[in-house]
Amino acid sequence: MSLPPMHRFEHHAMATSFEVIIAQEDVDPLYASQAAEAVFAEVDRLEDELSRFRAGSDIWRLGQLSSGQRLSVSLAAWDCLSLAKRVHEETAGAFDITIGPLMHLWRADDQTLREPEESQLALAREAVGSQLFDLDEDGFWVTVKADHMVFDLGAVGKGYALDQAVQVLQDWSIDCAFLNAGDSTLLALGSPGEEGWPVTLADGQHALVLRDRALSGSGFLVKGAHIMNPRTLRPVPVKEKRSYALAPTAALSDALSTAFMIMSPEEIAALCARYPEVEWLEM
Repeated sequence: MSLPPMHRFEHHAMATSFEVIIAQEDVDPLYASQAAEAVFAEVDRLEDELSRFRAGSDIWRLGQLSSGQRLSVSLAAWDCLSLAKRVHEETAGAFDITIGPLMHLWRADDQTLREPEESQLALAREAVGSQLFDLDEDGFWVTVKADHMVFDLGAVGKGYALDQAVQVLQDWSIDCAFLNAGDSTLLALGSPGEEGWPVTLADGQHALVLRDRALSGSGFLVKGAHIMNPRTLRPVPVKEKRSYALAPTAALSDALSTAFMIMSPEEIAALCARYPEVEWLEM
């Protein structure tokens, strides 16, 4: 069985490189290029809505609120915040999008770790924790319970963008594509062959096949000690192995791969038992 031609496109957004590979017999290079441009336009739109560094975005505006205030957000922001809240609960607090202030305290200007003063940690704790914001689906309202909280969707936003990219591709009648966000989150749509899209993991020694599924990996190989433990409010000790999460959506795999760096093997096994569509790999 011969494979269809591969059309590859790249785009920089969300501080990383997005790649779209389209492999479908009835799709020519021009049509594939147009579909990829539509995908990248959607990714750029989502960055404008979800980045806390974009003044005026919903996430930036949430960070300007004082305790007790609320804000009605867009559907994209709502989706990400809702997922983050659910994963926070399902992982017993191992995943938290509000821990940004802690990383600023623990990292020096040269990016090395330092021990912050206890008074600084105590102040940061007052604004850290997903229990400090409430969601009201009627109107997509977000209410904060602390002043000037930091909401950072870096561990879920890129995956969410890939999920929305699939919707764009399907609108273009494309059902066989491979999406990559910075090599940390991958999403396979359909299959160019009989089984799926072959993927080699970061260690270069292990491989798997993806089909209509997402894979995300978290580790320290590229950025060093950059993952905070929301439970202890301390950096996660550097590990040699990466944690991978397989899930039906890229946003979910993105979030879980971060949480799995903090959870114990027993906790991860229990979560996977509750949700059989989720798998954990450590390589």
